[in-house]
Amino acid sequence: MLKNNAEFMISFLAVTKTNSIAAPLNPDFTEEEFNFYLDDINPSLIITTEGHSVISQANTKGVPVSTVSFDNGSIDIDFQSEEYAEKDISEPNENNSCLFLHTSGTTSRPKGVPLKHKNLLKSLDNIINTYNLSREDIALVVMPLFHVHGLIGVALSTLASGGQIVIPEKFSASNFWGLQKEYNATWYSAVPTIHQILLIRADQDQAPKKSFRFIRSCSAALAPSVLVDLEERFGAPVLEAYGMTEASHQMSSNPMPPEERKAGSVGKPTGVEINIMSMESMGDMLETNKIGEVVIKGENVTSGYHNNNDANKDSYVNGWFRTGDQGFIDEDGYLNLTGKGIKELINRGEKKYLLLKLMLSY
Repeated sequence: MLKNNAEFMISFLAVTKTNSIAAPLNPDFTEEEFNFYLDDINPSLIITTEGHSVISQANTKGVPVSTVSFDNGSIDIDFQSEEYAEKDISEPNENNSCLFLHTSGTTSRPKGVPLKHKNLLKSLDNIINTYNLSREDIALVVMPLFHVHGLIGVALSTLASGGQIVIPEKFSASNFWGLQKEYNATWYSAVPTIHQILLIRADQDQAPKKSFRFIRSCSAALAPSVLVDLEERFGAPVLEAYGMTEASHQMSSNPMPPEERKAGSVGKPTGVEINIMSMESMGDMLETNKIGEVVIKGENVTSGYHNNNDANKDSYVNGWFRTGDQGFIDEDGYLNLTGKGIKELINRGEKKYLLLKLMLSY
């Protein structure tokens, strides 16, 4: 349970390097929320910072805690138990799980999503190739690292390309352009709300006319008018993408110039197969421009939810994973989302509530 900082990234990389599984949680969870996830994850160790309220809760439940701090270029780790200080380290295998997250499903109870090394590596490769990321890139991380958008979509993909990342503890519109200028950030990715905030404040914050190589939008629909305004004000191509936890984040994206990017579309598949399945005849795939449920298949897709046979039976059809989203693929191969499928109707209100809570607490 760490905020967006160097401690988070170093801890995450260390945990996965030692063939263990990282399960990042929102450091601002309430006691009730933390207890739910603690019981569901059943962790062998909690990593946090000195003085965090989670320490007393973990001690009450008998879960060991390690505190970390990063100062003057070095990290200090305080183990409360010699068992973890002397843990044998084995090299990870691509088929081993390395990341465990939760996502909302057909009920209000979050579902556990285990992701393997090969899932993440494939997703990182897809993202790097989509945006031509390289060691010349510097990403400004404005999304939470305990979610796939910030962790995989921005931080890990940039590091895997040899680039650098700038990690403010939380998004601040007033500090955004100062950080961009100080570190010469070449790109950022965010939800539409953040893009709109930056756009509204652009003149008062003296935002430069051209500074980013590209801007990425994901995790919610970006209004075409906002996309146009962003490109005109910030002088960079705005690329809308489509991702979800079960796919290790990215599934499709509008391409980099000179290829066409379509406002209102989430672009072309990026290293993953995408099809449109009939909602009346399960398993039948539809033709171009026909609306149905978006289904996916690929090495970046999870092999199943944790201890949830009912959800797994409902979510996989002939090897295709059901996203729960409605959409169509146009004649140029671009995916257009039109709404939620029957699978997600029950939980739509819950998702909106959880998203609002996240935005207000972060």
